[in-house]
Amino acid sequence: MAFELPDLPYAHDALESLGMSRETMEFHHDIHHKAYVDNGNKLIAGTEWEGKSVEDIITGTYQSGAVAQSGIFNNASQHWNHVQFWEMMGPGDKKMPGELEKALVESFGSVDKFKEDFAAAGAGQFGSGWCWLVKDADGGLKVTKTENGVNPLCFGQTALLGCDVWEHSYYIDFRNKRPAYLSNFLEKLVNWENVASRM
Repeated sequence: MAFELPDLPYAHDALESLGMSRETMEFHHDIHHKAYVDNGNKLIAGTEWEGKSVEDIITGTYQSGAVAQSGIFNNASQHWNHVQFWEMMGPGDKKMPGELEKALVESFGSVDKFKEDFAAAGAGQFGSGWCWLVKDADGGLKVTKTENGVNPLCFGQTALLGCDVWEHSYYIDFRNKRPAYLSNFLEKLVNWENVASRM
């Protein structure tokens, strides 16, 4: 099945007052994400992966322990990552649902400790990548970080929240201040209802 660039779930300027500008969204969604879609479609054409779901392509092409992943994996995984990323943010109410708050307290001791661990994972990811809140196979929640386009699907985990720490995600608005971007993401951008719905 061909990759398709989804529309954003909100207007390009919907997050502007929350710290993510229209310019960032135009570059990030309309150019960067579109490139993953276009390149991914070219790479899978005529291969065994043509017609497969994005999730099947990711898990089927991921090479554990490899220093560099294949072009098919990189574009498929980054497409999937970004689809989730747009949905995990939003301009609406930032109240955290009770069941999510309870789960975070059980796993991390407090919501603040979760946020501290999540921000530290993102700030500590060397180079490009992502930080995640995941549900492990045993049902427990933990914070992880992945390089480049690698994501929780590669490890049999469920992605509850992910933050893109590639420079294109934050450089226009925050320049090289990745920690400030991560703090703003957690305090102003996350759609906690969406995160809770993934549990």
